[in-house]
Amino acid sequence: MNTTPTSSTDADASADAETATPPTDARRAAVVYNPVKIDLDAVRAAVAAEQEAAGWAETLWFETSIEDPGGGATADALAEDVDMIIVAGGDGTVRAVAEALADHDVPLALLPSGTGNLLARNLKLTLDDLTHSLNSAFTGQDRRIDLGRIEIRRENGDTDRHAYLVMAGLGLDAKMLAHTDDELKAKIGWLAYVKAIVLALRDKNQLRIRYKLDDERTRSLRAHTVIMGNCGALQANILLLPDAAVDDGELDILLLRPEGVVSWAQIVTKIIWENGVLSRTRLGRRLRTNEVRALNYIKGRRFTMLANRPELIQLDGDEFGQTTAIRTWVDPGALTVRVPAED
Repeated sequence: MNTTPTSSTDADASADAETATPPTDARRAAVVYNPVKIDLDAVRAAVAAEQEAAGWAETLWFETSIEDPGGGATADALAEDVDMIIVAGGDGTVRAVAEALADHDVPLALLPSGTGNLLARNLKLTLDDLTHSLNSAFTGQDRRIDLGRIEIRRENGDTDRHAYLVMAGLGLDAKMLAHTDDELKAKIGWLAYVKAIVLALRDKNQLRIRYKLDDERTRSLRAHTVIMGNCGALQANILLLPDAAVDDGELDILLLRPEGVVSWAQIVTKIIWENGVLSRTRLGRRLRTNEVRALNYIKGRRFTMLANRPELIQLDGDEFGQTTAIRTWVDPGALTVRVPAED
């Protein structure tokens, strides 16, 4: 029998090797990333450090492109039987990955990049800390959230289905995005939308719509904007949908129909002051005023709308062409996201 003792140096080296090499059954993550939105070298280095510290296997990497904003890359990652998908990109990349990942048991982790990061904002995740975001991914916990589903009918009668995480919108909302200068947005962020709003407001044409909420009767009205939301917060702490929650099993719908300067003043007061300030405290919520005619909120699980003419539509900040009718509904708990572990 060999009784030669093992030196402390050899033992330390062996322990280091065991620490550095994850077991064969270690979990593995994949990163689906938009190369335009991230510093790839920095992200790779941070991922390597966090995966090793958490005992995960080497991460796989999948790049998006103009032709594939994330759906195909996510499908390729799922084919590798990964245990988590980290999405590194803007709101459009997050939406595309979530659409492909919905109803799978694989959780989605957010590495916020770009201007909006709206889902991360609504989940109150860290926006500008790469290490913290990745630590939350590798050591955090799962949370089930709702997903918005939408069927879009085109002018020629064709329909297509998509998912959205934050908001879908028609009218002024979508026109504002169409007028947004991408180069200006890259330089000054959300302030680029100010110019776009001014341009969009020049369009005085209101939509004539017929809509139905859940099993209620069909209604008709004129509106500048219709927004369906799964989350309520925008950039700059603007709370557009004050009662929206990402896991309440319902959609919040905003019908915006101003008719002049007074109406716009009422809208600004409600959104900036009441939603943005008063709604954030219990006492403030008691001080909120009644709804004004120019700004109506409704809430439900299903919403169907028919417009009198083709109108631009956006999903989570990306243009999706024109539509003449939509059908949207909430898919409760369809997506699992990674959030920081509770203390």
